[in-house]
Amino acid sequence: MVEIGVLLLVLAIAIGLYVVIRSIKTFAVNALVGLVILYLANAAAGLGIGYSWAVVLICALGGAIGALMVIALHLMGVGLGA
Repeated sequence: MVEIGVLLLVLAIAIGLYVVIRSIKTFAVNALVGLVILYLANAAAGLGIGYSWAVVLICALGGAIGALMVIALHLMGVGLGA
């Protein structure tokens, strides 16, 4: 009976690790896309958006939408720190 409990515990841990790793991979790709969009917008359009902690965090958490939000805020004159 104990062996079945241990097997179920190991299975639950394995499934949990799979879900966490899959989520981290998705988050990393999303963050990378956001930061690349911000970099390309700065390089191509010469926007001059500074890479502050707030900007990097918004792009990392928001991905492409976060980068577009930072660009739109910059164009409206709202600074997020330098």
